[in-house]
Amino acid sequence: VQLQASGGGLVQAGGSLRLSCAASGRTFSRYGMGWFRRSPGKEREFVGAIGWSGGSTYLADSVKGRVTIFRDNAKNTVYLQMNSLKPEDTAVYYCAATTDSQAKFPAVTTVRLYDYWGKGTLVTVSS
Repeated sequence: VQLQASGGGLVQAGGSLRLSCAASGRTFSRYGMGWFRRSPGKEREFVGAIGWSGGSTYLADSVKGRVTIFRDNAKNTVYLQMNSLKPEDTAVYYCAATTDSQAKFPAVTTVRLYDYWGKGTLVTVSS
């Protein structure tokens, strides 16, 4: 599967962005999906994950209450709705897919679980 993330940009603190990740192929619903981010000088970190049906979602503590992850299998797309953005949210955001569509926490937070990665989209939050 090929993944293409979009929706990044420059936003002021307190603003919102919706990131999208479009997947190729007709088997999107078989994949669990995740979002990660990498800030300058830091390791790639987990942001959120969602199971194949959308019924199971997981979010990093750093974004809980501000971020929602959801998917539309008919559109082969997973979304990351980010509200109340902070400067520390500035990063390149990556979407990823895992064939372990029923993986649960904490496995979904690990980079090695994911089989496919898209190119990132840059989010910059100004103070």
